[in-house]
Amino acid sequence: MKNKTLVIAEAGVNHNGNIKIAKKLIDAASKAGADYVKFQTFKTEELVTSKASLAGYQKKNLKKKTSQFQLLKNLELSEFEHKILISHCKKKKIKFLTTAFDEYSLNFIKKFKLDLIKIPSGELTNYHYLKIVAHQNKKIILSTGMSTISEVKNALKVLKKYGAKQNQITVLHCSTEYPVPFKNINMNAMTYMKKILN
Repeated sequence: MKNKTLVIAEAGVNHNGNIKIAKKLIDAASKAGADYVKFQTFKTEELVTSKASLAGYQKKNLKKKTSQFQLLKNLELSEFEHKILISHCKKKKIKFLTTAFDEYSLNFIKKFKLDLIKIPSGELTNYHYLKIVAHQNKKIILSTGMSTISEVKNALKVLKKYGAKQNQITVLHCSTEYPVPFKNINMNAMTYMKKILN
């Protein structure tokens, strides 16, 4: 079906670096009937310095002394773990998807021949990153959390300039609050974005 709504279950880094938990997240997403289960792929060294401190909410929730670098390093998935999860997804009849957070990871996930590329909100103004995505000639999901409409327009211009077709791109109305309070959902933004962005 051409206009079928895709349901993507967000696993993210909620596996806490434990492959058994990651498999359980896949199982739950499959059982719920989701089309995809989405993880996160990143190289810690590409995202933060070794001296980066934790965010306030992380300090409050973790209750142990660690660095932002070490926290992320513990959540990083190896190539072998990616293969395990992709294989488990096939077994559970759900598609594997991941968000690549840096250039290294974008190139790394090419080998898995995924049918979608998910651009995280934080890379929406990273034009070099967008250029690499556009060259891959895949369907694209563009997240827009904390972005202005002009930033979204500019991202779309970059993607199209470097080869992405309009009909390959899906723009998401996103909230960066997890979970988002009902009063902040603003579903009308979807209609507005559809009109403004064509």
